[in-house]
Amino acid sequence: MTVTQLVTHSGAFHADELLSSVILTRLFPEAAVIRTRDRDLTTPAEGRVIYDVGRDHDADRMIFDHHQPDAPLREDGQPLSSFGLVWRHFGMDYLAALDIPEDHRADVFRSFDQGFVLPIDLVDNGVLATSTAGPMLSDLTLPALLESLKPVFDDQSPDADDRAFHAALQIARAFVEARIHRKASKLRAESMVMAAIEAAGEGRVLELPMGMPFRSAVLKAGADHLLFVATPRSDGWTLTGIRLAEDGFDLRADLPAAWAGLTDEALEEASGVKGAKFCHNGRFIAVAETREAIMQLADLAVAEAEAAMV
Repeated sequence: MTVTQLVTHSGAFHADELLSSVILTRLFPEAAVIRTRDRDLTTPAEGRVIYDVGRDHDADRMIFDHHQPDAPLREDGQPLSSFGLVWRHFGMDYLAALDIPEDHRADVFRSFDQGFVLPIDLVDNGVLATSTAGPMLSDLTLPALLESLKPVFDDQSPDADDRAFHAALQIARAFVEARIHRKASKLRAESMVMAAIEAAGEGRVLELPMGMPFRSAVLKAGADHLLFVATPRSDGWTLTGIRLAEDGFDLRADLPAAWAGLTDEALEEASGVKGAKFCHNGRFIAVAETREAIMQLADLAVAEAEAAMV
């Protein structure tokens, strides 16, 4: 079927139909986005995809609404918004359109669904409040940020909502596609990290050929013996700790307290390593000019950490 119309509701927009539009306009770039409540246009027809309006859900007829009494649910009973419905039906095609490798698509699909789509579904259905992020962050959650792009109350121009919607669509697209590509990149990095873990053997330091996501692969490999990661960068090398939890700051081992906040000559003197350049006050990253210098810092950091474990 050739899709020529993408139909959603007019008026104020929300994150779910905006993000649904990101998916659909990527897959059907020639289709017109029509924002309306006209029943003739919110009724299934050839060449038309309808979402977040129409009070029906039937993927075969290309209508994806969730406002009807018998609205569809996830397998675990949680509610779906139009975004969840559109993602469930079109998500794999969308990943193909973004050139995500075929052998990674199922993993990216599931990860994006749980970490990005589900929260939007829950917020849109009133099951989850953005305020649960806390008073300092609630206005910075993605649903709140996207809805902040609505027109101000006294912009009474007839096309204000449509102009704001299309401007917000480009911003929403950047968020979605950046998240997808980041998830795919973690899968590409995994094989490189696994090879580096094998090369490290029983050593405490994981040396990587470039900066990349590593924590999930370290956990997957069960490499509990690793304490630090050494990585080259454009102007030298870095030594970083490995976080205990994805959303925390505690490390398996901190860099030595005597290095905290020191730079250049002061760090060289404290560590005894020529070429040591910087250690963050939080003791989670140090920088050196050369690989030789960073590995010397690593040996010292490992020795201190191991001594503390005894």
